[in-house]
Amino acid sequence: MFISEDTLDDALLQAYRGLLNLTGETVVASRGENAEVIGAFIDIKNPRARLSRSETRGKLFSSLGELLWYLSKDNRLDFIAPYVPRYRDETEDGVTVYGGYGPRLFGPGGADQVGNVIKLLGERPSSRRAVIQIFNGCDIATEHREIPCTTTLQFFVRNERVEMVVTMRSNDAYFGLPHDVFCFSMLQEIVARTLNRDVGAYRHFAGSLHLYKERWGDAQHFVNEGYQQQIAMPEMPPGDPWESIAIVLAAEARARGGETFNAGLLGLDNYWADLVRIVQIFFAKGDQSRIACLADQITFKRYRPYILSRL
Repeated sequence: MFISEDTLDDALLQAYRGLLNLTGETVVASRGENAEVIGAFIDIKNPRARLSRSETRGKLFSSLGELLWYLSKDNRLDFIAPYVPRYRDETEDGVTVYGGYGPRLFGPGGADQVGNVIKLLGERPSSRRAVIQIFNGCDIATEHREIPCTTTLQFFVRNERVEMVVTMRSNDAYFGLPHDVFCFSMLQEIVARTLNRDVGAYRHFAGSLHLYKERWGDAQHFVNEGYQQQIAMPEMPPGDPWESIAIVLAAEARARGGETFNAGLLGLDNYWADLVRIVQIFFAKGDQSRIACLADQITFKRYRPYILSRL
């Protein structure tokens, strides 16, 4: 399967149509019966169009939560469970998620792979060695409830842009793919801004791209929704983003703890302040007036459809 489109929604439409055509030839895996493509390549030309505009696949809150979990450099269950409850099924000790990406991306002892890639590309922009390894040999040496689906992330600087190639051993097309494209293309833009460059194409390869039988109807509903507006997120502000990321993570902890505060007073660009407001809306839960007030403060109004879903 080869898909080349401008946006995530366009790519999902093509992927779901292709997988639904294979429902007569299914595979029975550990998580159930599924339609599967071996060797799927997805090229998204505009990585900022990383949020689905559909009613069912527009997962702003859970996708942002998963990205912040990665950036927290930790794999604690209590961080991600409010955003993506199904991670509770993957913990082995009730405290952590073995396959969590945070420590694998930002591990100590010289294993800060994100930092190493940024340093390498800053010194040698043409390098082909800027690879982050997520899956490793130890993951199948002993039995685990779940192991990383992502094998590698590779970054290239070409034509003054940072391009990215993601390789997956396994990819759930309905739940996993939209989250993966969001999180990894955001990481792509973070690396690009750190290197004072813009983003190029995002390319995503899955050894197994599959659609579980219980989601065939949902995927068909997405296809039936038809044309989705092609709207991208705003550009990440120029300059090193890591100070802003640290402020956003600290603000996330405050919002999680129930604290009320004004994101506009954190000294952040509107881009990052809006992400804080989205987290605040998520943790406001059933407080309708609070959600409405925060929604009015959002500067990028195209987030509004996702916010309305919280109301």
